Amino acid sequence: MSTCPPPAALRLRAELYRLLRAFFFDRGVMEVETPILSAAGNTEPNIQSFATTFHGHVDAGARERWLRTSPEYPLKRLLAAGVGDCYELGRVFRNGEAGGRHNPEFTMLEWYRVGWDHRRLADEVVELVQASLTLVDRHADVRVCSYRELFLDTLGLDPLTAPLDVLQQALDRSTIDPEGLSRDDWLDLIITHRLQPDFPRDRMTVIHDYPASQCALARIRRDDPPIAERFELYLGPYELANGYHELNDAAEQRARFERDNAVRRARGLRDVPLDEHLLAALDAMPDCAGVALGVERLLMCLAGTDAIADVLAFPFARA
Repeated sequence: MSTCPPPAALRLRAELYRLLRAFFFDRGVMEVETPILSAAGNTEPNIQSFATTFHGHVDAGARERWLRTSPEYPLKRLLAAGVGDCYELGRVFRNGEAGGRHNPEFTMLEWYRVGWDHRRLADEVVELVQASLTLVDRHADVRVCSYRELFLDTLGLDPLTAPLDVLQQALDRSTIDPEGLSRDDWLDLIITHRLQPDFPRDRMTVIHDYPASQCALARIRRDDPPIAERFELYLGPYELANGYHELNDAAEQRARFERDNAVRRARGLRDVPLDEHLLAALDAMPDCAGVALGVERLLMCLAGTDAIADVLAFPFARA
């Protein structure tokens, strides 16, 4: 195996970065840079962070520092300070995520639009991906549907009301250990095992309005049943982007972080320190929508490869 970076992959990445920066410059969205190391971690139970120890003077702050899993929290603090529409293109880190399609260190593009909701932002993500596809002389059809419509149209079941045993039956062709799986786990497995693999490679699939239990950092709309104002965008079978009409209620966000840590404890994982800087600023954050897009996933689609190593200068095993 060659130890040299693949020149074509490096050129494609450089061309994509130039296109992304031009895309946002033309729309008046400012590029910013935020810390990679933080005194707070990501409480999400399904994401594991890298931690390190600072050995300098104690007056510098917390000794334990966490490598960011996304730039979301500091970007929201900038929004609360009045920066306005902004984006960051930078490296993020997730412990344990290594394999054919994952690298523990990867590049994320994250941006926020003040005064927008998740549906309007999803349209802009479609525009950005279509612009990126021009680098390889491609274009994608687009399907936009709600989470509920996706399940009803393809499987004939309502994900918001179907009994748990009906969800389990939708996966009866898969060998899955049901121990400890929640309703949301089964819904996620239906998407990853039944629906996502069949998304056409020449189509963008935009799914919006998720179950309220999958709100993460999104606002909840008081429909019947309630809905999380969230979207995901897929290009072919690859999930590229995850976005929200952002929650700006500090008390509610604290409660969600604390619920995350309760789940972590139940799984035998340690608590993660909450981002108190974010919580102190969140009530001042303007109404906005935000989205994170995996750059390597987009590059894989542009290069026509299923291996993340093909779009990295040096993958984790050779870093």
